[in-house]
Amino acid sequence: MSKDINEGNIQRLLTIMRTLRDPQRGCAWDRRQTIVSIAPYTIEETYELVDAIEKSDAQGLRDELGDLLFHIVFYAHMADEQGQFNFSDIVAAVCEKLERRHPHVFGAEQTQDVEHVNRRWEEIKAAERRAKGADNSALSGVINALPGLVRARKLQQRAAQVGFDWVEIHGVIAKLREELTELEQTLSESHARQLDEMGDTFFSLVNLARHLDIDAETAMRHANNKFERRFRQMEHIAQTRGQKMQELGLEQLDALWNEAKREPAIDVNDLNPPAQFGNFPA
Repeated sequence: MSKDINEGNIQRLLTIMRTLRDPQRGCAWDRRQTIVSIAPYTIEETYELVDAIEKSDAQGLRDELGDLLFHIVFYAHMADEQGQFNFSDIVAAVCEKLERRHPHVFGAEQTQDVEHVNRRWEEIKAAERRAKGADNSALSGVINALPGLVRARKLQQRAAQVGFDWVEIHGVIAKLREELTELEQTLSESHARQLDEMGDTFFSLVNLARHLDIDAETAMRHANNKFERRFRQMEHIAQTRGQKMQELGLEQLDALWNEAKREPAIDVNDLNPPAQFGNFPA
């Protein structure tokens, strides 16, 4: 059941932040931090949030959202110390942005057509970028700091908005085959050439995923998790037989892998199954 926001708790959090940064009685670690120094921790907290979502861990999600909220308050306080903006300014800015980007809800436009809504969202974002002095490129605003697979998809989506895209999926698959052939041809060439062609192959894979309406980053995490489950199953089977995997030959390991694929996977979360969200997919 939803509850109204307790403004007292927000003020409590802001007070805790001020106390942590207090020059006399604050925390030595918190006082030393800068906007630049805590950025890597923010990235780590974001991935921990995604992990809680993928595990359908409701309490973990709550805790990780709290950690991210603390980071927002941390940034706001340090910016306020420098006379730039404060927490209230952040809240006001996001409220204004959400109202501006939803003219069909808060403005005169009357539509619930999803394609129209998405198109207007991108048009409004493009106008915002131009107002900030960005160039006229369709790729403006796709930041370099994004993970590679995520940035590839965003670049492709922006290019597709101006018509630079494959008309049908068979062209995407043919391009991927072409990139794989070119990658294979670099096996006797320099590492730099191999890296270049590997990048092109990844880019084409992301393009194929996009055309299949699959998020490449999500698919990669799924593959990582599946590999981990099966490898742990291999270790479990070997251990029950008194075998040491490092002493087995490649053919034996391959047979063990195939056996692990047939067995129910060992889930490291089975000992403490997480609380499940209502209809949220695990």
